[in-house]
Amino acid sequence: MSERVLIVAPSWVGDAILSEPLVALLREQFGNPSIDVLAPPWCCPAYARMRGISRVIANPIGHGRLDLAGRRALARSLRGSGPGTGYTRAYVLPNSWKSALVPWLAGVPHRTGYVGESRWGLLNDTRHLARKTQPRLVDRFAALAVPANAPPRVAPAPVLVPDEANRAAAAQALGLDVDRPVAILCPGAEYGPAKRWPAAHFAELARRFAADGLQVWLVGSPNDQPDAAAVVTAAGAAAGAMRDLSGRTDLGTAIDLLSLAAVVVSNDSGLMHAAAAVGVPLVALFGSSSPVYTPPLSARATVARIEIECSPCFKRECPLGHFRCMRDLAPDAVYHLARSGAVNTASSQ
Repeated sequence: MSERVLIVAPSWVGDAILSEPLVALLREQFGNPSIDVLAPPWCCPAYARMRGISRVIANPIGHGRLDLAGRRALARSLRGSGPGTGYTRAYVLPNSWKSALVPWLAGVPHRTGYVGESRWGLLNDTRHLARKTQPRLVDRFAALAVPANAPPRVAPAPVLVPDEANRAAAAQALGLDVDRPVAILCPGAEYGPAKRWPAAHFAELARRFAADGLQVWLVGSPNDQPDAAAVVTAAGAAAGAMRDLSGRTDLGTAIDLLSLAAVVVSNDSGLMHAAAAVGVPLVALFGSSSPVYTPPLSARATVARIEIECSPCFKRECPLGHFRCMRDLAPDAVYHLARSGAVNTASSQ
């Protein structure tokens, strides 16, 4: 009998993208199993662009809610209609107790995940996190693909496959010029302001790109619109070379448009991981967070950060008030990194 796998996805878009290598390793191990993903609605478009996913199920339970009745109903819908029709394995990626409930209630016989919040019983293949030997989140996810006593696997780089038809339709609907090289800037970061490079720095970078003859697109979610608007305002006369697309696309379309970029410059965010996964040149900006834990996994990605004693602090806001980790990361340095990695830019044609 072929394996039927359910993956319970993490809640952050970037973490969801970093789970793609787990999918790849499960396909390798089990010989093309049927793999479904139970994911928060905002992560579903990322999973829709992964190879080997049979079905993406939007989790109707709101983040952080217990809703035991709702979880029981969801589990019933996942049980299958008879012997041999249910899932044979579940991989629970979040560490919360609640996230392990649905596979247990659904009677999935083999339930794998890290110990997390006292999940003994809910999981029957519990793993202990090796923080020192596996500092990267992507490797922690990938390790779940092999038996507990097997040697750990080094995760391959995540891969997302853009939807070309959706990309073309979106470009037409938004009136985008896809024949000229474009630099895409991602000025938002859902986690908090400590992850966000200053708007004035993004604006200076946009001016430099525009002077080189590149289009500049700002891409982000509706929550990123204030950050994008601040960049446009700070850009002054150079704003005429910019298109603010923040809030005008869903995540899937944003991923598809990222694949058109000559270069992407992004804060440490879900879109940073998406740019890496579609394989475009990328400069990833790190300040309060760590490129050791969640680096952009692509040979075409470069990390831009400064060495400062208090970084990384992993705080949502700068606890010291000076924000030097991002403020002192100069636009000129980021520009030169971007130009050295960019391909097919206007000045090189």
